[in-house]
Amino acid sequence: MGTLFIIATPIGNLGDISARALEILGQADMIACEDTRHTLKLLNYFGIHRPLTSYHEFNEEEKAAELFRKIETGTNVALVSDAGTPAVSDPGYRLIRLCRQKGITVVAIPGPSAAITALSASGLPSNEFMFVGFLPSKKSARREKVNALKNLSCTMVFYEAPHRIAETLEDLREILGDREVCVARELTKIHEEYLFGCLSEVKGRVKPLGEFVVVVAGGVEQMEESVDLSALSRKEALKAIADKLRISRNDLYDLLFKKE
Repeated sequence: MGTLFIIATPIGNLGDISARALEILGQADMIACEDTRHTLKLLNYFGIHRPLTSYHEFNEEEKAAELFRKIETGTNVALVSDAGTPAVSDPGYRLIRLCRQKGITVVAIPGPSAAITALSASGLPSNEFMFVGFLPSKKSARREKVNALKNLSCTMVFYEAPHRIAETLEDLREILGDREVCVARELTKIHEEYLFGCLSEVKGRVKPLGEFVVVVAGGVEQMEESVDLSALSRKEALKAIADKLRISRNDLYDLLFKKE
């Protein structure tokens, strides 16, 4: 049997690709990609010439079966997306699952991910987070989804398109409250930008251009009634809440009391 390689590619800056990713791309029997034209530019830049085949959201189910049969008979396939890590809000899940179910070796080559890049630079608690991906495009469905997330205490990471970013930020503010947010735009590219602050102030500063990652602070008001905070000192109460939310006391203090 062959091997399926899951290869993360740059989300902007081509210098972010790893030496191991380049090695595997150069040796693979076939490279499966979302857009062959897009991936060809990456390969040409690094002088790599390998057969390409399209594998995208519109042909994923049929193509997964076809690629599986090739791997099953000895073909080594490298799976890439247009940018970032395959199967993370990108095609790949069906092929990977099929290979796992049939006992075929799957090897992930780690690298760029817009969600992790934005989270790491957001300034928001990152010890526990939830990756949501893209919210529904229709307003009613989007608001319903956000409403289902409002009681989460962990940091949340969303992807959003430029033509919906303003509406999404307003929905987040209305439903979640005026929480801290970091809006990242065009990560690792020439016009990279981070906007940090409360939702009410950040939403008016966002330029609807490029690709967005939105990192939103978790809720701090939804606490179980297992701790009687009224019987504790302020220091003890902060520690109890921080322990419940799984963040440091200093991080909680900043979220609750720090003023710019």
